[in-house]
Amino acid sequence: MATGLVIYYSRSGNTKHMAKVIADAMNAADLPTKCKSVDDVSLDDLQAADAIVVGSPTYYGRMAGALASFFDESVARHGKLDGKVGAAFSSSSNVGGGNETTILSIIETLLIHGMLVQGDPQGDHYGPVSIGKPDERVLRQCERRGRRVAELARRLFP
Repeated sequence: MATGLVIYYSRSGNTKHMAKVIADAMNAADLPTKCKSVDDVSLDDLQAADAIVVGSPTYYGRMAGALASFFDESVARHGKLDGKVGAAFSSSSNVGGGNETTILSIIETLLIHGMLVQGDPQGDHYGPVSIGKPDERVLRQCERRGRRVAELARRLFP
């Protein structure tokens, strides 16, 4: 059976809240999913999951340093994530704070690992984005992303 993993870094709690909503939606869509801070995740966790969703606050238009360092270490597993499902989400304090570039920096990393990233023709196309505390619109987008990731993973890894 396929499994999921939501990895996040959060200082304010906003990204963590989004991560939990995405993981809950993945679990509700019949994809057993763990939700872990990047401080608590291992490379073994990364390799064991079939679907990996990564969330970060926006720091200078990129993912947080803790996530970047973790993915720098993941070079030890290069090629082992090939064909897995990937997705990203972000939060920031400003509308023009770099959310999309942050999500794209995560997606670039997932693609280099050979992961499959599905866009969304509705709502937040690259991944859920929150400006400050997640509101109802953001939480709906997180639920939608979690469901879509779970559905794709279940199709690919029955």
